[in-house]
Amino acid sequence: MTSMAATLTTVRIPTFRNLRRSHAHQRPVNKHFNSLLTFAKMEGSEITEQVDEDSRAKKKIFVAGATGSTGKRIVEQLLAKGFAVKAGVRDVEKARTTLSSPNPSLQIVKADVTEGSDKLAQVIGDDSEAVICATGFRPGWDLLAPWKVDNFGTVNLVEACRKRNVNRFILISSILVNGAAMGQLLNPAYIFLNVFGLTLVAKLQAENYIRKSGINYTIIRPGGLRNDPPTGNVVMEPEDTLYAGSISRDQVAEVAVEALAYPEASYKVVEIVSRPDAPKRSYHDLFGSIRQRSLD
Repeated sequence: MTSMAATLTTVRIPTFRNLRRSHAHQRPVNKHFNSLLTFAKMEGSEITEQVDEDSRAKKKIFVAGATGSTGKRIVEQLLAKGFAVKAGVRDVEKARTTLSSPNPSLQIVKADVTEGSDKLAQVIGDDSEAVICATGFRPGWDLLAPWKVDNFGTVNLVEACRKRNVNRFILISSILVNGAAMGQLLNPAYIFLNVFGLTLVAKLQAENYIRKSGINYTIIRPGGLRNDPPTGNVVMEPEDTLYAGSISRDQVAEVAVEALAYPEASYKVVEIVSRPDAPKRSYHDLFGSIRQRSLD
């Protein structure tokens, strides 16, 4: 007879002792490892052990606008940090080319933010624990495009989250959205960005909707977006502070991903640029330096 000690296999349960402090806030441990071991049958002194693979499945982060210049960087960084990603795109075939790196943790789904919250709720599903919105309209002759995408589209995403009980929402917006209140009506950047259908006004209205929704949000307002690699360190300021400056899209993506890890990022609007002379600061310090402000 084979002894029980000889037939038992060892299942290594992951420990969280060595994980970074920030990761403790990303996903509840009990959801991932409940019922990890099930003992299927016992015959005499022999135990057959089964592992429930589904219980190991990661919660996904839903990224809207995943094939955009910033969105695809967010997807790449999420995957690099071990997240599962559900990439919401309008053109699935294009996405398979743009997001070409094969990765079992990447799921590509068709999602158009202009088509209403019910359809978005279906694709967000029950397996998404947070939504990152990196959508943006394409300049053209349709002057309503900014409102369809940057306003109504964002509102649709928020409502879809509420329908799915997703309580973490991160929005990529822009500095100067509140330029009128900042006395920046004649700022060339404010004028230019509003040429195409009052884009900044549309974004600001969407921001206000998010802040009143009750959802745990982080609104990220980057300066001018650069496609080149990062130069300098991230500077983070409170809302309605920055009216000039630029930042690499890679750094914007990093801020969005790090916002998932730090509770200090919750219920805040942050403005970011990069500067060569800025000191290197941790994201714990950066997010922690911004005070929460209520929407009057």
